[in-house]
Amino acid sequence: MARRFRGESENKVDAKGRVSVPAAFRRVLEEGDPDWTTGLNPNLVLVYGGKSRNFIEGYTMTEMENVDDRIAGMKRGSRDRRLLEHMFSSQSVQVQVDETGRLVLTQKLRDKLGITKQAMFVATVDTFQIWEPSAYEAHAERFESWVEDEDEDFDPLILLDSPQPVE
Repeated sequence: MARRFRGESENKVDAKGRVSVPAAFRRVLEEGDPDWTTGLNPNLVLVYGGKSRNFIEGYTMTEMENVDDRIAGMKRGSRDRRLLEHMFSSQSVQVQVDETGRLVLTQKLRDKLGITKQAMFVATVDTFQIWEPSAYEAHAERFESWVEDEDEDFDPLILLDSPQPVE
């Protein structure tokens, strides 16, 4: 079974846009890059999407191949396929973690998110997200508010028993 992304980490971004990828995330990226071997640096894909996305989503190479395969299986020329092609092909960039465990967030990406000195890495199981820290805090508060609206004995694990859409 493949490793999964876990945890969150706020890391410094230098003037050139370099930011350290959490060590545990790097292990997942290594495992999810079929071309990676000891001594090499793992590749990944950063999907930045359109105006409505206020985070960047990081995909292992294997997970990105899975997404690409699913898109390729859709009806050619359909609106949904074109939307996904645009988001996952045009609005993404393949990058590599460097020898020191960092990746470069281009000026375009930093400007899109408003990242200046810090970036927040957030695990989302199969992928991870990079946020401007205060934007992530506001996002996390919305989740906390949702949980607070539940009964006192609410157990989030009950959501695992909810019917899931068929893929």
